[in-house]
Amino acid sequence: MRKSNRLLSVLFVLFTFSLMTQLGAQEKSLTLQELIPGGRNQFRFVPRNLKQLQWCGDRYMYVKGDSLLAALPADRNEQVILTLEQLNLALETAGHPSTGSLPDFSVPFPEQSGVLAFHYKNCRIHFDLQALHNPKGGRVITAAYTLEPQWANFEFCGANGCLAYTEKNNVRILSDKNRTSTVTDETEDGIVCGTSVHQNEFGIHKGLFWSPQGAALAFYRMDERMVTDYPLVNIHARVAKAEPFRYPMAGMKSHEVTLGVYHLSDEQVTWIRTGLPKEKYLTNIAWSPDGKSIYIAELNREQDECRLVRYNARTGEKEAELFTERNGKYVEPQRPALFLPKDPTRFVWQSQRDGYNHLYLYDIHGNLLKQLTSGTWVVTDVLGFDGKGANLFFAATAPPAGDADGEGNPLENHTWQLNLKTGIRTCLTTKPGVHQTSISPSGLYAIDRTASPVTPRDIDILRLKDRKTLKSLLSSPNPFREYGEMPGITTGTLTAADGKTTLYYRLTTPPRLDHAKKYPAIVYVYGGPHARMVTGGWMNGVGGWDLYMALRGYVMFTVDGRGSADRGFEFESAIHRQLGVCEMADQMQGVDFLKSLSFVDGNRLGVHGWSYGGFMTTNLMLTHPDVFRAGVAGGPVIDWSHYEIMYGERYMDHPKDNPEGYGNADLRGKAGNLKGRLLLIHGDIDPVVVWQHSLLFLDACVTAGTFPDYFVYPRHKHNVTGKDRPHLYEMITRYFDEHL
Repeated sequence: MRKSNRLLSVLFVLFTFSLMTQLGAQEKSLTLQELIPGGRNQFRFVPRNLKQLQWCGDRYMYVKGDSLLAALPADRNEQVILTLEQLNLALETAGHPSTGSLPDFSVPFPEQSGVLAFHYKNCRIHFDLQALHNPKGGRVITAAYTLEPQWANFEFCGANGCLAYTEKNNVRILSDKNRTSTVTDETEDGIVCGTSVHQNEFGIHKGLFWSPQGAALAFYRMDERMVTDYPLVNIHARVAKAEPFRYPMAGMKSHEVTLGVYHLSDEQVTWIRTGLPKEKYLTNIAWSPDGKSIYIAELNREQDECRLVRYNARTGEKEAELFTERNGKYVEPQRPALFLPKDPTRFVWQSQRDGYNHLYLYDIHGNLLKQLTSGTWVVTDVLGFDGKGANLFFAATAPPAGDADGEGNPLENHTWQLNLKTGIRTCLTTKPGVHQTSISPSGLYAIDRTASPVTPRDIDILRLKDRKTLKSLLSSPNPFREYGEMPGITTGTLTAADGKTTLYYRLTTPPRLDHAKKYPAIVYVYGGPHARMVTGGWMNGVGGWDLYMALRGYVMFTVDGRGSADRGFEFESAIHRQLGVCEMADQMQGVDFLKSLSFVDGNRLGVHGWSYGGFMTTNLMLTHPDVFRAGVAGGPVIDWSHYEIMYGERYMDHPKDNPEGYGNADLRGKAGNLKGRLLLIHGDIDPVVVWQHSLLFLDACVTAGTFPDYFVYPRHKHNVTGKDRPHLYEMITRYFDEHL
């Protein structure tokens, strides 16, 4: 009897424990702190990755814990090549303080694959792995550059061992012996040297450009004195302090940019004579392989004409105008000339001239030798050449198998090899999805990162000659695998409002969707150029907030209408001169589709977007006031004449040339149409869509007698990032909960 009771007691405990475990698993819920970047636990729900994975010669390396691991692609096992303990011992031996973790490494000398570089504690260190493991010794730390906190925009030159940088508004050069050279000495406020210019448009992301042999440094000089100061206020000062910056608005005076060349041999600066007019865009800077010439893509202010011009780097004089591209809407150069490694007389140029971004081969006299790629698909990036310069590697949206000139699947991205002599193109990636590929310096191998709707992240080492996978370094598990049923995610196609163009949508639905119920739905929208929301990557590109809202019982919907990226020039430029017109028409096609679904409550529709999406959200609420019950517009453009010149005039032309387009897109004129509940959110130091936009809209609503809601994030720029971002999405969620 006792044994029987004891057995029953044990079984009861096991049953109770099992039941509690199941209930605990069922009660697990995902919060905004876990789903939104900046949240305390969000890192747990990002697909697993390999930290600092990169090529070091033909070895790949990555950080695991306190160790740096490396291997050749054919090696069976990876070796520890550096530990935190070894690094700190070398630093202390050389008289430097220790570090608490392995820093971010780079490979400064591609031809010396054993040397790594890293920045820490106001110092740049060059570390020789071969000397570390050499029994005969040698200097482990081969160079140490002492840096000052106010220095920025570092640009290292492996050919001469010098580090270019900016200090306030000037350019300096630091040698490996810590000797400083002064390149510019501008003292007047409003003149800035060595930084990115033209509001980071046209593919510009830096302002310092070393020549291939390291004999000279080209740099931007931007004169902003003619640009009106725009007031920003620092509220954290004891008495609020004005901190103005220069912001060139559409139709107003733009800054003037020139290009200087500093010659290390005689410490002289040559100014490139780009001539008049001064208001033009100097973009896509490239050095010739011999370091004697500089190529500049010069774009007029109207942005409908781009000239590729070659200048003499020593005299500054024009040597040749190679070709001119014109388009009645706009020309948008994004990449500099890329010279063939074994033939300095030829280069690759990227252009949308045939309607899609493709590659063209030119000689240095401006003769078009041949178009390298073609088809109704888009080259998204050039990844480099192989060691012999015979093959070019590039990334592109996915053409169909067996037909490189067809349209294929624009949601996917694949890596291609192009033989420059034969023109034969080979797709190197075979897994479906979105690929991010890094080619080894020899061009023999690739690190291939793949994501698909059902694959969080795979990382493989490929041998390119036969497309064979030599190693699978990582297959990330589903980060939501312990959370039971997740929202359903489906994609599909719609027809645009023009009756012919295919659009791609994504629908995120609550778990255990009940087709007999009626769920509220939210349209998440961006809608503008250079962005695409629906992808063939992990969960089709769905964001954490979409998942959160679907778990709370909302249907979340996104459609990439005309104007969005990676579908060709005609698709993206359909918005030209009439921003908001065809984009809204396509979004309403999506709304009609939503309303056709049996489980969507057509009387409880919301809309949300940020930046261009904020413009779209506000416009949709005002243009279709009986459709949307609630909307949240973040950082919204309200009047395009108050937006910056480079982007604004590309898509809308100069205000005096397109008064009707600017007038139709000025949302202040529609303020009286507001019926639903609209929340506008803005950062008070936003340098992209300045705070004035939403304030002007509030002013118009007061005049019109309508009542939007409003929230400001103090000391935040264009996007609310960091630890405050979960707060932002809690506020947005509460707003939709209250009004939908």
